[in-house]
Amino acid sequence: MRGSASRRPVYAVATWVKRQPPKVKAFLAVVSGMAALAFLRFIVHDHDNLFVAAEAVHAIGICVLIYKLTKERTCAGLSLKSQTLTAIFLAVRLYCSFVMEYDIHTLLDTATLMTTLWVMYTIHFQLKSSYMEDKDNFPLYYVIIPCAVLALVIHPSTSHHIFNRICWAFCVYLEAVSVLPQLRVMQNTKIVEPFTAHYVFALGVARFLSCAHWVLQVLDTRGRLLTALGYGLWPSMVLLSEIVQTFILADFCYYYMKSLFGGQLVLRLPSGVV
Repeated sequence: MRGSASRRPVYAVATWVKRQPPKVKAFLAVVSGMAALAFLRFIVHDHDNLFVAAEAVHAIGICVLIYKLTKERTCAGLSLKSQTLTAIFLAVRLYCSFVMEYDIHTLLDTATLMTTLWVMYTIHFQLKSSYMEDKDNFPLYYVIIPCAVLALVIHPSTSHHIFNRICWAFCVYLEAVSVLPQLRVMQNTKIVEPFTAHYVFALGVARFLSCAHWVLQVLDTRGRLLTALGYGLWPSMVLLSEIVQTFILADFCYYYMKSLFGGQLVLRLPSGVV
């Protein structure tokens, strides 16, 4: 009884938000994001920990994905194209790490890339019968070509070789939109089973924490961090890419939380979501 009672305010708020026009929803999303940033700034003293937290949440999402593939023996609802884009930007970022900075994140990216390649192999070869190829119909060139062109035009102004700087920009832009094919699959199916929903929600939380890390770092340094990244449009594009990653998944995360508080095991998405 207590559980159902505690859910009533959540449903009341969710119902009220659902009835609002798009502009009001967008305003509420921005206000909620700013409130969350203010809360994180207050409770997290070292904002570098937010980036570590983002990596940890992403790792949890990957563990959920591995469990789904190994225990459930199905890849239904998963996008092979999203995993392909993830592998591409991770491979490019690894190359940039080796030739430009090489730190602990290089090791983390290596582990993530290996896991992603294993997921791709499992979907394509071992569980191909359950792969929804007809639903995974987002053309990859829709994101790869624009990201490549944008990287040629707007990239870091550091002292590194021009090719490496373009690669760096490309992986930043591609990461921001790599989840789009996964969202297309969920949009086509309208019903998202639990483990896929958990995985995508973990991606959303990780993206928000990563975005919060960048925004709070910029605030803490009073904009000096953007100057350290170089001049021109590149610093702003880095920050914009982080924000885009967060808002791409914001709508899905809202319905995920609504479904979770409602006690529903299967997430049903209304038309127009994601």
